[in-house]
Parts: sequence; structure tokens; C-alpha cells
Amino acid sequence: MPRHSLLFDLVDEPAAIAEYESWHRPGNVPGPVLASIPAAGIVEMEIHRLGNRLMMLCETTDAFDPAAKAAADAADPDAMAGKALMSQFQRPVPGAPAGKKWAAPQPIFRLTDHPGHTPA
Repeated sequence: MPRHSLLFDLVDEPAAIAEYESWHRPGNVPGPVLASIPAAGIVEMEIHRLGNRLMMLCETTDAFDPAAKAAADAADPDAMAGKALMSQFQRPVPGAPAGKKWAAPQPIFRLTDHPGHTPA
């Protein structure tokens, strides 16, 4: 199952970080936004925070297409409202492509790429 990681920063203010986290607690994410995630082929999604830096990890089906997900979101008023709401909290990480908040880090190590190390 393919995995994807993305990074971005939050506004570095404790109240903004607390509000952003509050929006992501169970029961606070709008149903249509949650439904759009597996509909796009995302099997699991996690967001982790250290300070104001966030990392999103996604496991997807082989058919997952990030461009198709972006296009579907752009055509969905609920997704666009959610993106607009969250954008007040988000900032691109240093090194992110121009105009992009989420940036994909470059993988540099994978245990199973080394001889003798296969998944259990």
C-alpha cells in the first residue's frame, strides 16, 4: 500500500495551534470532508505535530491520484469551505514549492531497502 508524507507549518501562536487541533478532534471534522478522504483512495490518514510543524502521513490504494483528489476538492463546496477555514492556521514550510502549503519531503532512508531487512 503506497504511503505519502507531507509537511507544513501552523501559525506559531499557541491559541491558533489549539484551535487547529480542536478542529481535528473526533466529532469536529465535517462529515463531507471525512467522506471525501476514503472516496479518493486514502485508506488511513494521520497528522502529527511538533511545535508548529505538522506532518501528514497517508496510506493509499494503488489507484490514488493526488491531482484527482485536488480536482474533486476544488469542485466540492464543503471541501473548499474546510480548506478556507484551515488556511488561516497554515503556513508553508521553508522550501515548499511556490503557492503550496503542503510539501513532500524527500525520502532518504528505508530499512527494507537494505540487504537482509525485509518486512516481518
